[in-house]
Amino acid sequence: MQEGILAPVARLDRWLDAVLLALLATCSVRYLLRHDLDATALLVLAGAVVLGAAYLTRRLVADRPPWPTVWVAVVVVLWVTLTLVAPSFAWTAVPVAFAVLQVLPFPYAVSVVVVMTAVVSVAWSRITDDLDPTVFVGPVGIALVTVLSYRALEREAHTRQALLDELTVAQADLVAAQRRSGALAERTRLSREIHDSVGQGLSSINLLLNAAEQDWDRRPEAAREHVAAAGATARDGLDEVRRVVRDLAPAGLDVDASGEAAPEALPDALRRVADSAAHGVDVQVRVHGDPVAVPTPVASALVRSTRGALANVVEHAGARRAVVSLTYHPDEVLLDVRDDGQGFDPALAGANGDRGRGLDGIRHRAADLGGSADVESRAGEGTTVSVRFPLADDGSRDGRRA
Repeated sequence: MQEGILAPVARLDRWLDAVLLALLATCSVRYLLRHDLDATALLVLAGAVVLGAAYLTRRLVADRPPWPTVWVAVVVVLWVTLTLVAPSFAWTAVPVAFAVLQVLPFPYAVSVVVVMTAVVSVAWSRITDDLDPTVFVGPVGIALVTVLSYRALEREAHTRQALLDELTVAQADLVAAQRRSGALAERTRLSREIHDSVGQGLSSINLLLNAAEQDWDRRPEAAREHVAAAGATARDGLDEVRRVVRDLAPAGLDVDASGEAAPEALPDALRRVADSAAHGVDVQVRVHGDPVAVPTPVASALVRSTRGALANVVEHAGARRAVVSLTYHPDEVLLDVRDDGQGFDPALAGANGDRGRGLDGIRHRAADLGGSADVESRAGEGTTVSVRFPLADDGSRDGRRA
Protein backbone atom coordinates (compact mmCIF):
# COMPACT_ATOMS: atom_id res chain seq x y z
CA MET A 1 0.00 0.00 0.00
CA GLN A 2 1.39 3.42 -0.95
CA GLU A 3 1.96 6.11 1.68
CA GLY A 4 2.40 9.83 1.52
CA ILE A 5 5.78 11.52 1.73
CA LEU A 6 5.33 12.02 5.48
CA ALA A 7 6.00 8.94 7.58
CA PRO A 8 3.71 8.02 10.47
CA VAL A 9 4.42 9.85 13.72
CA ALA A 10 6.35 7.02 15.40
CA ARG A 11 8.61 6.59 12.34
CA LEU A 12 9.08 10.36 12.01
CA ASP A 13 10.27 10.51 15.62
CA ARG A 14 12.86 7.81 14.92
CA TRP A 15 14.06 9.66 11.83
CA LEU A 16 14.36 12.92 13.77
CA ASP A 17 16.45 11.14 16.38
CA ALA A 18 18.70 9.63 13.71
CA VAL A 19 19.08 12.92 11.82
CA LEU A 20 20.00 14.84 14.97
CA LEU A 21 22.62 12.28 15.99
CA ALA A 22 24.08 12.24 12.47
CA LEU A 23 24.24 16.06 12.36
CA LEU A 24 25.83 16.21 15.81
CA ALA A 25 28.49 13.71 14.75
CA THR A 26 29.14 15.49 11.44
CA CYS A 27 29.31 18.94 13.05
CA SER A 28 31.66 17.60 15.73
CA VAL A 29 34.01 16.17 13.09
CA ARG A 30 33.91 19.45 11.17
CA TYR A 31 34.70 21.39 14.32
CA LEU A 32 37.70 19.17 15.12
CA LEU A 33 39.04 19.52 11.56
CA ARG A 34 39.09 23.31 11.93
CA HIS A 35 40.06 23.66 15.57
CA ASP A 36 42.63 22.21 17.93
CA LEU A 37 41.61 19.67 20.53
CA ASP A 38 41.82 22.08 23.45
CA ALA A 39 39.59 22.75 26.44
CA THR A 40 37.04 24.62 24.30
CA ALA A 41 36.85 21.72 21.87
CA LEU A 42 36.30 19.29 24.73
CA LEU A 43 33.46 21.48 26.03
CA VAL A 44 31.91 21.63 22.55
CA LEU A 45 32.08 17.84 22.20
CA ALA A 46 30.66 17.40 25.68
CA GLY A 47 27.86 19.84 24.82
CA ALA A 48 27.07 17.84 21.65
CA VAL A 49 26.87 14.62 23.67
CA VAL A 50 24.65 16.21 26.31
CA LEU A 51 22.37 17.74 23.65
CA GLY A 52 21.99 14.36 21.94
CA ALA A 53 21.27 12.57 25.22
CA ALA A 54 18.74 15.21 26.29
CA TYR A 55 17.02 15.10 22.90
CA LEU A 56 16.58 11.33 23.09
CA THR A 57 14.69 11.61 26.40
CA ARG A 58 11.74 13.39 24.73
CA ARG A 59 9.47 10.34 24.48
CA LEU A 60 10.16 9.46 28.12
CA VAL A 61 8.64 12.71 29.41
CA ALA A 62 6.08 13.36 26.66
CA ASP A 63 3.07 12.33 28.80
CA ARG A 64 4.21 13.71 32.15
CA PRO A 65 3.30 17.41 32.51
CA PRO A 66 5.04 19.76 33.08
CA TRP A 67 8.14 17.85 31.99
CA PRO A 68 7.62 18.40 28.23
CA THR A 69 7.95 22.14 28.77
CA VAL A 70 11.03 21.59 30.92
CA TRP A 71 12.47 19.33 28.22
CA VAL A 72 11.99 22.04 25.56
CA ALA A 73 13.67 24.64 27.76
CA VAL A 74 16.69 22.40 28.45
CA VAL A 75 17.16 21.28 24.85
CA VAL A 76 16.76 24.79 23.41
CA VAL A 77 19.21 26.30 25.93
CA LEU A 78 21.76 23.57 25.15
CA TRP A 79 21.30 24.07 21.43
CA VAL A 80 21.58 27.89 21.63
CA THR A 81 24.75 27.66 23.73
CA LEU A 82 26.34 25.09 21.45
CA THR A 83 25.40 27.02 18.29
CA LEU A 84 26.76 30.33 19.56
CA VAL A 85 30.08 28.68 20.54
CA ALA A 86 30.32 26.54 17.38
CA PRO A 87 28.14 27.98 14.56
CA SER A 88 28.41 24.80 12.48
CA PHE A 89 26.02 23.15 14.96
CA ALA A 90 23.27 25.47 13.63
CA TRP A 91 22.34 22.65 11.23
CA THR A 92 20.88 20.75 14.16
CA ALA A 93 18.16 23.40 14.41
CA VAL A 94 15.90 21.46 12.00
CA PRO A 95 15.25 18.32 14.13
CA VAL A 96 15.16 20.44 17.29
CA ALA A 97 12.56 22.76 15.77
CA PHE A 98 10.38 19.81 14.68
CA ALA A 99 10.53 18.39 18.18
CA VAL A 100 9.52 21.76 19.63
CA LEU A 101 6.56 21.92 17.24
CA GLN A 102 5.48 18.47 18.42
CA VAL A 103 5.69 19.25 22.13
CA LEU A 104 4.53 22.84 22.61
CA PRO A 105 1.20 24.41 21.62
CA PHE A 106 1.46 26.13 18.28
CA PRO A 107 1.74 29.81 19.42
CA TYR A 108 4.52 28.99 21.91
CA ALA A 109 6.27 26.71 19.43
CA VAL A 110 6.32 29.54 16.85
CA SER A 111 7.94 31.88 19.37
CA VAL A 112 10.67 29.35 20.15
CA VAL A 113 11.31 28.72 16.44
CA VAL A 114 11.62 32.48 15.87
CA VAL A 115 14.25 32.70 18.61
CA MET A 116 16.13 29.71 17.14
CA THR A 117 16.07 31.35 13.69
CA ALA A 118 17.56 34.53 15.11
CA VAL A 119 20.29 32.50 16.84
CA VAL A 120 21.15 30.76 13.56
CA SER A 121 21.45 34.11 11.79
CA VAL A 122 23.68 35.56 14.50
CA ALA A 123 25.87 32.46 14.65
CA TRP A 124 26.46 32.34 10.89
CA SER A 125 27.12 36.07 10.72
CA ARG A 126 30.05 35.55 13.08
CA ILE A 127 31.91 33.29 10.67
CA THR A 128 31.48 35.49 7.57
CA ASP A 129 33.70 38.45 6.82
CA ASP A 130 31.16 40.33 4.71
CA LEU A 131 27.50 40.99 5.29
CA ASP A 132 25.67 38.11 3.62
CA PRO A 133 21.91 38.66 3.30
CA THR A 134 21.35 34.94 2.76
CA VAL A 135 22.50 34.34 6.30
CA PHE A 136 19.40 36.17 7.50
CA VAL A 137 16.91 35.53 4.70
CA GLY A 138 17.70 31.83 4.33
CA PRO A 139 17.02 30.74 7.91
CA VAL A 140 13.95 32.98 8.11
CA GLY A 141 12.52 31.51 4.89
CA ILE A 142 13.23 27.94 5.96
CA ALA A 143 11.70 28.53 9.38
CA LEU A 144 8.63 30.20 7.88
CA VAL A 145 8.02 27.36 5.40
CA THR A 146 8.61 24.75 8.10
CA VAL A 147 6.20 26.35 10.57
CA LEU A 148 3.46 26.95 8.00
CA SER A 149 3.80 23.43 6.59
CA TYR A 150 3.63 21.89 10.03
CA ARG A 151 0.60 24.02 10.89
CA ALA A 152 -1.18 22.93 7.69
CA LEU A 153 -0.41 19.29 8.41
CA GLU A 154 -1.64 19.66 11.97
CA ARG A 155 -4.94 21.18 10.82
CA GLU A 156 -5.38 18.48 8.19
CA ALA A 157 -4.77 15.82 10.82
CA HIS A 158 -7.38 17.36 13.14
CA THR A 159 -9.88 17.63 10.28
CA ARG A 160 -9.31 14.03 9.27
CA GLN A 161 -9.69 12.86 12.85
CA ALA A 162 -12.93 14.82 13.19
CA LEU A 163 -14.25 13.19 10.02
CA LEU A 164 -13.25 9.76 11.31
CA ASP A 165 -15.03 10.44 14.60
CA GLU A 166 -18.16 11.54 12.76
CA LEU A 167 -17.97 8.45 10.53
CA THR A 168 -17.61 6.21 13.57
CA VAL A 169 -20.65 7.79 15.21
CA ALA A 170 -22.64 7.55 11.97
CA GLN A 171 -21.71 3.88 11.58
CA ALA A 172 -22.77 3.18 15.14
CA ASP A 173 -26.09 4.95 14.54
CA LEU A 174 -26.57 2.99 11.30
CA VAL A 175 -25.90 -0.32 13.05
CA ALA A 176 -28.37 0.58 15.79
CA ALA A 177 -30.99 1.63 13.20
CA GLN A 178 -30.48 -1.59 11.24
CA ARG A 179 -30.81 -3.59 14.45
CA ARG A 180 -34.04 -1.79 15.32
CA SER A 181 -35.34 -2.19 11.78
CA GLY A 182 -34.49 -5.89 11.79
CA ALA A 183 -36.19 -6.39 15.13
CA LEU A 184 -39.30 -4.55 13.92
CA ALA A 185 -39.40 -6.59 10.70
CA GLU A 186 -39.05 -9.82 12.67
CA ARG A 187 -41.83 -8.82 15.07
CA THR A 188 -44.04 -7.97 12.10
CA ARG A 189 -43.29 -11.31 10.47
CA LEU A 190 -44.00 -13.25 13.65
CA SER A 191 -47.21 -11.30 14.22
CA ARG A 192 -48.35 -12.09 10.68
CA GLU A 193 -47.45 -15.78 10.91
CA ILE A 194 -49.06 -16.18 14.33
CA HIS A 195 -52.23 -14.52 13.05
CA ASP A 196 -52.42 -16.84 10.04
CA SER A 197 -51.45 -19.98 11.94
CA VAL A 198 -52.24 -19.86 15.65
CA GLY A 199 -54.95 -17.22 15.31
CA GLN A 200 -56.80 -18.96 12.51
CA GLY A 201 -56.38 -22.33 14.19
CA LEU A 202 -57.86 -21.06 17.44
CA SER A 203 -60.71 -19.48 15.49
CA SER A 204 -61.43 -22.84 13.82
CA ILE A 205 -61.33 -24.63 17.17
CA ASN A 206 -63.77 -22.08 18.58
CA LEU A 207 -66.18 -22.61 15.68
CA LEU A 208 -65.97 -26.39 16.02
CA LEU A 209 -66.55 -26.32 19.77
CA ASN A 210 -69.52 -23.97 19.34
CA ALA A 211 -70.99 -26.37 16.80
CA ALA A 212 -70.36 -29.30 19.16
CA GLU A 213 -72.11 -27.47 21.98
CA GLN A 214 -75.16 -26.88 19.82
CA ASP A 215 -75.30 -30.53 18.72
CA TRP A 216 -74.36 -32.02 22.11
CA ASP A 217 -77.89 -33.11 23.08
CA ARG A 218 -79.66 -33.46 19.73
CA ARG A 219 -76.82 -34.90 17.62
CA PRO A 220 -74.18 -36.46 19.90
CA GLU A 221 -72.40 -38.20 16.99
CA ALA A 222 -72.00 -34.93 15.14
CA ALA A 223 -70.86 -33.24 18.36
CA ARG A 224 -68.18 -35.88 18.86
CA GLU A 225 -67.05 -35.36 15.26
CA HIS A 226 -66.77 -31.62 15.90
CA VAL A 227 -64.73 -32.22 19.05
CA ALA A 228 -62.47 -34.66 17.23
CA ALA A 229 -61.98 -32.12 14.45
CA ALA A 230 -61.17 -29.46 17.04
CA GLY A 231 -58.56 -31.75 18.58
CA ALA A 232 -57.01 -32.41 15.18
CA THR A 233 -56.96 -28.69 14.46
CA ALA A 234 -55.27 -28.07 17.81
CA ARG A 235 -52.57 -30.62 16.99
CA ASP A 236 -52.04 -29.12 13.55
CA GLY A 237 -51.85 -25.69 15.15
CA LEU A 238 -49.17 -26.90 17.56
CA ASP A 239 -47.14 -28.30 14.66
CA GLU A 240 -47.59 -25.03 12.80
CA VAL A 241 -46.37 -23.00 15.80
CA ARG A 242 -43.25 -25.13 15.97
CA ARG A 243 -42.60 -24.59 12.29
CA VAL A 244 -43.17 -20.85 12.55
CA VAL A 245 -40.67 -20.66 15.41
CA ARG A 246 -38.16 -22.68 13.39
CA ASP A 247 -39.00 -20.72 10.22
CA LEU A 248 -39.85 -23.89 8.32
CA ALA A 249 -42.50 -24.60 5.70
CA PRO A 250 -46.13 -25.14 6.74
CA ALA A 251 -47.15 -28.61 7.83
CA GLY A 252 -47.72 -31.03 4.99
CA LEU A 253 -45.59 -29.15 2.45
CA ASP A 254 -43.04 -31.63 1.06
CA VAL A 255 -39.68 -30.17 0.13
CA ASP A 256 -37.26 -31.84 -2.31
CA ALA A 257 -33.47 -32.00 -2.10
CA SER A 258 -33.07 -28.67 -3.91
CA GLY A 259 -35.02 -26.83 -1.23
CA GLU A 260 -38.14 -26.39 -3.39
CA ALA A 261 -41.63 -27.66 -2.81
CA ALA A 262 -42.29 -30.72 -4.97
CA PRO A 263 -44.65 -30.07 -7.95
CA GLU A 264 -47.68 -31.76 -6.37
CA ALA A 265 -46.87 -30.69 -2.80
CA LEU A 266 -48.40 -27.24 -3.10
CA PRO A 267 -51.77 -28.33 -4.60
CA ASP A 268 -52.00 -31.13 -2.02
CA ALA A 269 -51.28 -28.71 0.82
CA LEU A 270 -53.97 -26.31 -0.46
CA ARG A 271 -56.52 -29.14 -0.59
CA ARG A 272 -55.76 -30.06 3.03
CA VAL A 273 -56.12 -26.43 4.05
CA ALA A 274 -59.45 -26.22 2.23
CA ASP A 275 -60.72 -29.38 3.94
CA SER A 276 -59.69 -28.24 7.42
CA ALA A 277 -60.84 -24.63 7.06
CA ALA A 278 -64.21 -25.16 5.32
CA HIS A 279 -66.47 -25.26 8.44
CA GLY A 280 -69.72 -25.45 6.52
CA VAL A 281 -68.54 -23.58 3.43
CA ASP A 282 -68.27 -25.51 0.16
CA VAL A 283 -64.61 -24.99 -0.76
CA GLN A 284 -63.24 -26.27 -4.05
CA VAL A 285 -59.59 -26.32 -5.09
CA ARG A 286 -58.78 -25.99 -8.78
CA VAL A 287 -55.35 -26.24 -10.37
CA HIS A 288 -54.68 -24.74 -13.80
CA GLY A 289 -51.56 -25.43 -15.81
CA ASP A 290 -48.82 -27.97 -15.14
CA PRO A 291 -47.68 -27.98 -11.49
CA VAL A 292 -43.99 -27.18 -11.11
CA ALA A 293 -41.64 -27.07 -8.16
CA VAL A 294 -41.60 -23.65 -6.52
CA PRO A 295 -39.27 -22.25 -3.86
CA THR A 296 -40.24 -23.28 -0.36
CA PRO A 297 -40.77 -19.69 0.92
CA VAL A 298 -43.18 -19.02 -1.97
CA ALA A 299 -45.09 -22.25 -1.42
CA SER A 300 -45.24 -21.53 2.32
CA ALA A 301 -46.58 -18.04 1.64
CA LEU A 302 -49.27 -19.41 -0.70
CA VAL A 303 -50.41 -21.97 1.86
CA ARG A 304 -50.58 -19.42 4.67
CA SER A 305 -52.31 -16.89 2.43
CA THR A 306 -54.93 -19.50 1.53
CA ARG A 307 -55.48 -20.32 5.17
CA GLY A 308 -55.88 -16.64 6.07
CA ALA A 309 -58.22 -15.92 3.14
CA LEU A 310 -60.45 -18.92 3.93
CA ALA A 311 -60.57 -17.94 7.59
CA ASN A 312 -61.92 -14.55 6.52
CA VAL A 313 -64.49 -16.29 4.30
CA VAL A 314 -65.73 -18.48 7.18
CA GLU A 315 -65.74 -15.76 9.84
CA HIS A 316 -66.77 -12.62 8.00
CA ALA A 317 -68.08 -13.25 4.47
CA GLY A 318 -71.25 -15.23 5.21
CA ALA A 319 -70.48 -17.22 2.07
CA ARG A 320 -71.87 -20.59 1.03
CA ARG A 321 -69.23 -21.36 -1.55
CA ALA A 322 -65.55 -20.54 -2.14
CA VAL A 323 -63.10 -21.50 -4.88
CA VAL A 324 -59.32 -21.72 -4.45
CA SER A 325 -57.62 -21.48 -7.84
CA LEU A 326 -53.91 -22.16 -8.28
CA THR A 327 -52.67 -21.21 -11.75
CA TYR A 328 -49.18 -21.94 -13.10
CA HIS A 329 -47.94 -19.53 -15.76
CA PRO A 330 -44.54 -19.79 -17.45
CA ASP A 331 -43.16 -16.91 -15.38
CA GLU A 332 -45.38 -16.79 -12.29
CA VAL A 333 -47.72 -18.68 -10.02
CA LEU A 334 -51.11 -17.16 -9.20
CA LEU A 335 -53.45 -17.91 -6.31
CA ASP A 336 -57.08 -16.73 -6.27
CA VAL A 337 -59.51 -17.25 -3.40
CA ARG A 338 -63.06 -16.24 -4.44
CA ASP A 339 -66.24 -16.40 -2.38
CA ASP A 340 -69.92 -15.58 -2.97
CA GLY A 341 -70.32 -13.79 0.35
CA GLN A 342 -71.59 -10.38 1.28
CA GLY A 343 -68.46 -8.54 0.24
CA PHE A 344 -67.04 -5.37 1.81
CA ASP A 345 -65.23 -2.15 1.03
CA PRO A 346 -61.45 -2.93 0.85
CA ALA A 347 -60.66 0.68 1.74
CA LEU A 348 -62.30 0.14 5.14
CA ALA A 349 -60.70 -3.25 5.81
CA GLY A 350 -58.23 -1.82 8.32
CA ALA A 351 -61.13 -0.87 10.59
CA ASN A 352 -62.72 -4.31 10.34
CA GLY A 353 -60.90 -6.05 13.15
CA ASP A 354 -58.97 -9.22 12.33
CA ARG A 355 -60.05 -9.16 8.71
CA GLY A 356 -58.01 -6.02 8.08
CA ARG A 357 -54.96 -7.44 9.82
CA GLY A 358 -55.24 -10.73 7.92
CA LEU A 359 -55.40 -9.01 4.53
CA ASP A 360 -52.47 -6.75 5.46
CA GLY A 361 -50.52 -9.84 6.47
CA ILE A 362 -51.17 -11.43 3.08
CA ARG A 363 -49.99 -8.28 1.29
CA HIS A 364 -46.85 -7.89 3.39
CA ARG A 365 -45.95 -11.56 3.11
CA ALA A 366 -46.19 -11.37 -0.68
CA ALA A 367 -44.19 -8.14 -0.85
CA ASP A 368 -41.42 -9.60 1.33
CA LEU A 369 -40.89 -12.36 -1.25
CA GLY A 370 -41.06 -10.14 -4.33
CA GLY A 371 -44.72 -10.87 -5.11
CA SER A 372 -47.93 -8.93 -4.85
CA ALA A 373 -51.43 -9.33 -3.42
CA ASP A 374 -54.70 -7.67 -4.42
CA VAL A 375 -58.19 -7.70 -2.94
CA GLU A 376 -61.30 -7.11 -5.04
CA SER A 377 -64.65 -6.85 -3.31
CA ARG A 378 -67.97 -5.03 -3.46
CA ALA A 379 -70.98 -5.17 -1.21
CA GLY A 380 -73.20 -8.09 -2.21
CA GLU A 381 -70.80 -9.37 -4.87
CA GLY A 382 -68.34 -11.46 -2.89
CA THR A 383 -64.58 -11.11 -2.51
CA THR A 384 -61.52 -12.22 -4.49
CA VAL A 385 -58.06 -12.34 -2.91
CA SER A 386 -55.27 -12.70 -5.50
CA VAL A 387 -51.64 -13.46 -4.70
CA ARG A 388 -48.95 -13.82 -7.36
CA PHE A 389 -45.24 -14.63 -7.25
CA PRO A 390 -42.72 -14.56 -10.09
CA LEU A 391 -40.96 -17.81 -11.02
CA ALA A 392 -37.43 -18.04 -12.40
CA ASP A 393 -37.63 -18.82 -16.10
CA ASP A 394 -34.30 -20.63 -16.57
CA GLY A 395 -35.56 -23.66 -18.45
CA SER A 396 -35.10 -25.96 -15.47
CA ARG A 397 -38.86 -26.48 -15.06
CA ASP A 398 -39.11 -27.80 -18.60
CA GLY A 399 -36.48 -30.34 -17.76
CA ARG A 400 -38.41 -31.45 -14.67
CA ARG A 401 -41.61 -31.85 -16.68
CA ALA A 402 -39.94 -34.02 -19.32
